[in-house]
Amino acid sequence: MCGFVGIFGNHEVAADIYRALLTIQHRGQDAAGMMTYSNRFNLKKGNGLVRDVFKRKNFSYLKGNIGIGHVRYPTIGGGEEEDAQPFISNVPYGISLVHNGNVINFFSLKSELEEESHRIINSTSDAEVLLNVLADELDKKDSFSADILFSAFGEVFRRVKGSYSGVAFIKNKGMVAFRDPHGIKPIIYGLKDGEFAAASESVALESLGYAVERDLYPGEV
Repeated sequence: MCGFVGIFGNHEVAADIYRALLTIQHRGQDAAGMMTYSNRFNLKKGNGLVRDVFKRKNFSYLKGNIGIGHVRYPTIGGGEEEDAQPFISNVPYGISLVHNGNVINFFSLKSELEEESHRIINSTSDAEVLLNVLADELDKKDSFSADILFSAFGEVFRRVKGSYSGVAFIKNKGMVAFRDPHGIKPIIYGLKDGEFAAASESVALESLGYAVERDLYPGEV
């Protein structure tokens, strides 16, 4: 079990992500991480509780009105610091992703990505594999649109076996929330004053004043 939150806001979001992660700390105590976007990806992650990973100095560079955060309880992989989320892929576009779940064909996907798509997987986290499958599918497309993104996720759902939900940010394209076709792992989204947020539990959104809309449906993007 892990916890995550993603915010596409109209103000600096790092403090809100930090507060949201504290409310879902029970979902993972092994590691925590955050990515914010301000014309670049700003990343801080490490082993430990939220309050131990993030110090006051980190917020000096965690700038931007877009961000995703994660607290980890490992299901696949060990407890190494490089397994902490979020993960970032530079190609295509620049994508950062967090997830909660268990990818059961992790090892075969890792080999496939490394041998056939020439992608380097640096961790033993299934989130990095999930990110690279998405990046691989988008990289096959000649352009980008919402329909193309949905089509790419259709291939992700076909290739990635297991139960998972999560949030990803694609540079200059937007934020996307997703839930695998089995719908086992929870994800909910809400709105507030033109801002969008999604999280693994409603308490993360309610604590920030978001009006909860609904759970994502199984297989929904």
